Amino acid sequence: MKSIISSAAIVAIIAGVMVLGGAFYIVNESEQVIITQFGNPIGEAVNTPGLRFKIPFVQRVNRFDKRFLEWDGDSNELPTKDKRFIHVDTYARWHITDPLKFFQRLRDERGAQSRLDDILDGETRNTIAKHDLIEVVRTTNREFSVSEEEQVETMAPKKRDEINFGRTTLVAEVLKAAQARTSDLGIEILDFQFKRINYVEQVRREVYSRMISERQRIAEQFRAEGAGEAARINGERGRELKNISSEAYRLAEEIKGKADAAAASIYARAYNRNPEFYGFTKSMEVLTRTMDEKALLMLGTDGELLRYLEHSK
Repeated sequence: MKSIISSAAIVAIIAGVMVLGGAFYIVNESEQVIITQFGNPIGEAVNTPGLRFKIPFVQRVNRFDKRFLEWDGDSNELPTKDKRFIHVDTYARWHITDPLKFFQRLRDERGAQSRLDDILDGETRNTIAKHDLIEVVRTTNREFSVSEEEQVETMAPKKRDEINFGRTTLVAEVLKAAQARTSDLGIEILDFQFKRINYVEQVRREVYSRMISERQRIAEQFRAEGAGEAARINGERGRELKNISSEAYRLAEEIKGKADAAAASIYARAYNRNPEFYGFTKSMEVLTRTMDEKALLMLGTDGELLRYLEHSK
């Protein structure tokens, strides 16, 4: 009998603990709670942290995050107004402002993420389709940074496209439209941004090819300018070389002329002092230049050289 009573007491204690354990729940600081009874919400949302009571087994605790939540969209291929196809990757931040309405309309965060996919992707597509590509990628009309290779004097200046709205305005447009569509869902979209914008693969290859062609054109232009500068330098060098050679030839001829004049003057003075001796020495010089050691000289009796030799005896 005692064993039966003890067993019943243990069962009663366990049942009491289970009942009491199911009757109380704790709300954390980062949470807000909706109590449902048979799937229907009961009362207002619980936003303050602490220990709370509910009917065990009948009521259920539905917890929702009070913090800012992240939405990360998929990369979608979208057309712009000027028929450019681009990949657009977006993200946003949101939070639950009305837990009761959020539970009634979306049930949980998974449902909210799915609904945000429809709203934000749709508004992004609508906004991109209404504007040209330049409006999506640029924020202001500031001047482009130009590299040294592009600062070529012979290159014709390119007209820069100007924007009327810019990416910041487009982001604000998407955010405003999305906020209007989520106002009755118990959530608020806090921020929206374009995370990445890129051409589709086919257009990207065309852009890269155009960039390569432009760089090759600039390289060929530099090579042509270098070849022209080399030709100019070689021409100046040849011209200076000719000037130097001409000046050297002129100076050499002047020196030779002066030397010949001095020699002629010396010869004239020598001839005036002793014409016969002068004639003799000149004849010896002629013989020296025209004869070698093996030459045989035959002198006539009426030759001047023989006469000079006879006089020298």
